[in-house]
Amino acid sequence: MPYLFPATIIFFVLVILSNSLRVMREYERAVVFRLGRYVGSRGPGLIILVPFIERMVKVSLRTVAMDVAPQDVITRDNVSVRVNAVVYFRVMEPEKAIIEVEEFLFATSQLSQTTLRSVVGQAELDDLLSARDKLNAKMQTILDEATDPWGIKVMLVEMKDVDLPVEMKRAMARQAEAERERRAKVIHADGEFQAAQRLSEAAKIIEVHPTALQLRYLQSLKEIAAENNSTTIFPVPIDLLAPFLQAKRQPE
Repeated sequence: MPYLFPATIIFFVLVILSNSLRVMREYERAVVFRLGRYVGSRGPGLIILVPFIERMVKVSLRTVAMDVAPQDVITRDNVSVRVNAVVYFRVMEPEKAIIEVEEFLFATSQLSQTTLRSVVGQAELDDLLSARDKLNAKMQTILDEATDPWGIKVMLVEMKDVDLPVEMKRAMARQAEAERERRAKVIHADGEFQAAQRLSEAAKIIEVHPTALQLRYLQSLKEIAAENNSTTIFPVPIDLLAPFLQAKRQPE
């Protein structure tokens, strides 16, 4: 019995010390309340709490990457899509994150979902597919303004996946195929036009210099002879036959 009383005292001292001493890491802060009243934020390092009077709430200051659950949205041009995103944010003022809002992680998640639906619902499908950076910046601005009273800084918002209906995917595939065919026809027509221009210019040169036609004949013969043909057709220019025709027309 004489040793029971000191042991009890030592036990209570250890319990009080365990409830009074806390160690905060570099990225952690302790929001301290004294009898329910906020008295300040402490940390990092060793902090001391008044036993049974002060309580603390630990808050992490590291950047949080939070997934936004997929949302079914109808765009401004009446296309049903399913979109998800990721939000990067961090707590800048831990006392506001605890005092101004209940469960700031849950509140930020819900706000991100509603903002995603609102922004995507105001955009058209083409903007959603080609101008995603603009929509991401718009969501980041809206979320940052809404969470600023909570002491939270939204640094980045990125849409990850945009799922389209099967019918829309097929329609886009047909549109892409038609676009490729249109470009191929335009390129082919442009090539024909350029070829016609070159032939017209060549005809004008041959008209001025008839000898160029004879050189073209010789080049054609060279190309035909290189193909191992058994029959070679030699085009005879009319100019070579002209003296014979004139001699025949002269009276004997």
